[in-house]
Amino acid sequence: MTEKRSRNGSPRHRGGDTDVDADARSTREEPRSEESRSDESPGDGKAELEARAVPERAPVTEPLPSSPTEAPSREGRRGGRMLLLLLLVIAAAALGYRYWGFWQTNPGAPAAAPPPPAVTVAKPLVKELVEWKEFTGQFEAVDYVDVRARVSGYLESINFVDGQTVKKGDLLFVIEPKPFELALQTAKAELAQAEAQLSLNKAQLDRTTQLKQKDYATQETYDERVAQVNIATAARDSTVAAVNQAQLNLDYTRVTAPLPGRASRHELSVGNLVIGGISGTATLLTTIVSLDPIHFFFNVSEADGMTYKRLVAKGEIPSPRDMKVEVQGQLMDETDWPLKGTIDFVDNQYDRSTGTIRVRAAYPNANYFITPGQFGRIRVPMSQLHPALLVPDAAVVTDQSTKQLFTVSPDGTVVPKPVELGPVVDGNLRIIRSGIDANDEVIVNGLLRARPGQKVTPQQGTVEGAAAPKQ
Repeated sequence: MTEKRSRNGSPRHRGGDTDVDADARSTREEPRSEESRSDESPGDGKAELEARAVPERAPVTEPLPSSPTEAPSREGRRGGRMLLLLLLVIAAAALGYRYWGFWQTNPGAPAAAPPPPAVTVAKPLVKELVEWKEFTGQFEAVDYVDVRARVSGYLESINFVDGQTVKKGDLLFVIEPKPFELALQTAKAELAQAEAQLSLNKAQLDRTTQLKQKDYATQETYDERVAQVNIATAARDSTVAAVNQAQLNLDYTRVTAPLPGRASRHELSVGNLVIGGISGTATLLTTIVSLDPIHFFFNVSEADGMTYKRLVAKGEIPSPRDMKVEVQGQLMDETDWPLKGTIDFVDNQYDRSTGTIRVRAAYPNANYFITPGQFGRIRVPMSQLHPALLVPDAAVVTDQSTKQLFTVSPDGTVVPKPVELGPVVDGNLRIIRSGIDANDEVIVNGLLRARPGQKVTPQQGTVEGAAAPKQ
C-alpha cells in the first residue's frame, strides 16, 4: 500500500475500503482555494490526478461529529422516535379496549337503576313531662349595706377579718372614744347645774306663794317666780338632751354590723381620720351583704312575657302576681337543677330601651354557697304535666322560615311535614307541639340522602335522649 500526503499534511491511503462514501471523504478534505491551485506545479497536479484515480482505502471508523452539539441532537431524535412509538402503542391499546367493550356490552339494554338510599326512621317518643323556659340571670343580695361612721375621729381599732361572716351587732370598728367621753361628762355637769337651778327656783316660788296668800308679795313678784321655774325646767330638759346626745355619740364610736352577712375588706387602716355624719360625704368603712336567702334577677322579653300571660289566661299555669310560682335554678357549671325557689316579684313595666321586664326569684342559701354577683340559669314552668312528642333535635330541617320533619310513607316516599317546635329537653330531644302524630315514621339519620318525593329504603331505629337531668 502506498501512502501519500496531501499538501495540507494529512495522510492518504491508497487502495483502501471501496465502500467509503466519496462524499464523506470530500467533507473531510479542506477545499482548496483558487490561489493554492494556481501555485501547484504541473507535475504535482499530475501526481494528484494519478492518486485520485487510484481508489483509497480509508480505515473503518465512525465519522466524528462536525460540531459539539451533533451527538446530543442524534440522541434527541432517537428519544423522540421512542416516545412516538410508545404513544402509538397506548392509542392502539385504548382503541382495542373500547372496541372490545363495545362488543361485550349491549348498547340497546337499559342500565340497572341503583337501589334507593338507606335512611334510619323511628316513631316519635311519647313522654309525660312539664315544658320549661330557661333564662340567664344574676344573683344579688337581699340586703346590702355601706358601713359608714356617724361621728368623726381617728380610727382606733379594726375588730373583724376581711371577708368574715358577721352577725347583727358584731363589733367592726372603734373610733377614738376619749373626746366623746369628755363631752358626755360635760353634758352631765351641765345637767346637774340645771337641776340645781331648777330646785332653787321652785323653792323661791313656794315662798312667794305663801307670802302672796298673806298679801306680803305682789302679783308681779309671784309671776316672776313662776317664769323662773319654767325657764329652769326648760334648761334642765335641754341639758338632759345634751347628755343623751353625748352618750349617743360615744356609742357611735363603736361601729357594729347592722345585719348578718359577709363583710368586705376594711377601707381604712388604723390611725386614719374618719369623717362622720349623716350625709353622703361620710367615710366608707366597709360593706356587708346578706347571704340567706338570696335573690336571682333575670329579664324576660316581651314575646316570652306575652306567651306566659296567654297561658295564664287559659288557666294552664298560675300567675306570679297572684301567688308564688315555683321555679328551678342551676349554677353555670351544673347540668341538673338543684336549686328550688319561687318567683316573688315582677316589675310593673317593660324597659323601653331593651324591651324586657325585670323578674325576681328567691332561693334559700343556708350554707352560703352562692355568692352575690354570680351568674346562673333559671327555668320557669310553661305548662302542666302532659304527654309530649319528642324527636331528636338533629332531625329538624329548616326550610327558610318553616321547620320541617322528613317522614317516610308506607311505600317508601319521603314526605316533608311542617311542624311547630317546643323547647329542647333531656339534652337533645325537641318537643313537637303539632304537625305529626305518634305513628309517623320520622327520618332520624341519613337526611342528606333523602329528598322530598323520592324513594328511600327505611331502616328501623329508636328515639333516645340523653340522661334526663335531676328534677
